Amino acid sequence: MAHSSLIVSLTLACLVVAVSFPVVYLGVLTLLSRPLPVLPAGSRTRRFDIIVPAHNERELIASTVRTLCTLDWPADNFRILVVADNCSDETAALASAAGAQVWERFSTEQRGKGYALAYAFERCRQEARADALVVVDADTQVAPGLLVSMSAQLDAGAQAVQARYGISNLFASWRTMLMGIALGAFHDVRSRARERMGLSSGIRGNGWCVTFEALRLAPYGAFTLAEDLEFGIDLALAGIRVFYVEESSVLGVMAVSSRVASKQRQRWEAGRGALLRSRLAALLTRVIRNGDLVALDLVCDLLVPPLASLLVMLVLLTGIATWYQIYSGNVFPLAWCGVLALILAMHVARGWQLSGTGWRGFLALTHVPGYVLWKMLLLFRKRATEWIRTERERP
Repeated sequence: MAHSSLIVSLTLACLVVAVSFPVVYLGVLTLLSRPLPVLPAGSRTRRFDIIVPAHNERELIASTVRTLCTLDWPADNFRILVVADNCSDETAALASAAGAQVWERFSTEQRGKGYALAYAFERCRQEARADALVVVDADTQVAPGLLVSMSAQLDAGAQAVQARYGISNLFASWRTMLMGIALGAFHDVRSRARERMGLSSGIRGNGWCVTFEALRLAPYGAFTLAEDLEFGIDLALAGIRVFYVEESSVLGVMAVSSRVASKQRQRWEAGRGALLRSRLAALLTRVIRNGDLVALDLVCDLLVPPLASLLVMLVLLTGIATWYQIYSGNVFPLAWCGVLALILAMHVARGWQLSGTGWRGFLALTHVPGYVLWKMLLLFRKRATEWIRTERERP
């Protein structure tokens, strides 16, 4: 009897630690998510190449190029480069008509955003017309001050910069509002805290900037399904942290329907799992050898599950703790579950506050149980193994 009781206690203790670590980690980041100071604008002499990787993006590419043309920066000091990658539609012609310079690329084997970026980075390096490179997705609206904010960070010594990443079709459905709240927690809360602590905000896939010096130290080779996270980790392994600016945003389009969102989510999760297997050991080695806090934080970030999965884990732990309290009379595990639930709720509430969804976002939170069930069902579907462009949905 005593032996079985010890096994139950140890099992519960392991579960408590497994859930407590990510929740407490998110709680610390939440407490540090105050607004960041805005750096003063510097000179406007820096030259930028803005790279827009595009694969069959005829629906939105012209709009993206037009918004880039309105950037508050001297016209002679930036150019818009659309990489029409393996396109079979009018993407190249529409981008050119809207004011971009178009580079067409065709490859039957090297397909995906990572290969398009590698091609563009190398060509920009050879042409040597820019001081820094900016990556913007083909479905994006940008704030006019994007280059002003990025240049200020580069003036302060940054080699890589990530802008705030939000959603342009935020109120299209309850799903996009929940994604807005999730991005408010994942991007705004975490990136603010990391910038405040001198850590790396990481690369978020859209609205990021890198210098040629950074590419020399960390040559671009991110070709997985999560090429953005991969390159952010590679920068950290090279000793480069990604600075964060929140005063200038890039707004991308999020999937509305369950069908399109399922494919997108499966690709993200598969890519993140692959990175956990391929980069965790290298990051831990850097932590042990160099005491690198940036690498340590990226380890924590990789180990933290998505919010929906974390919520399921907490609910299961609460159920086990309730049974344990009845079985042994020990109320501490159940009480600690209540504390963890409060911390997680605080994190989500902060994400909601920063998402800009207001009362409509608050109502969208009533869909959380259905959303979580949908996410759990995705675990039983076949994982994505190759890059597939997210289907664009017309309003």
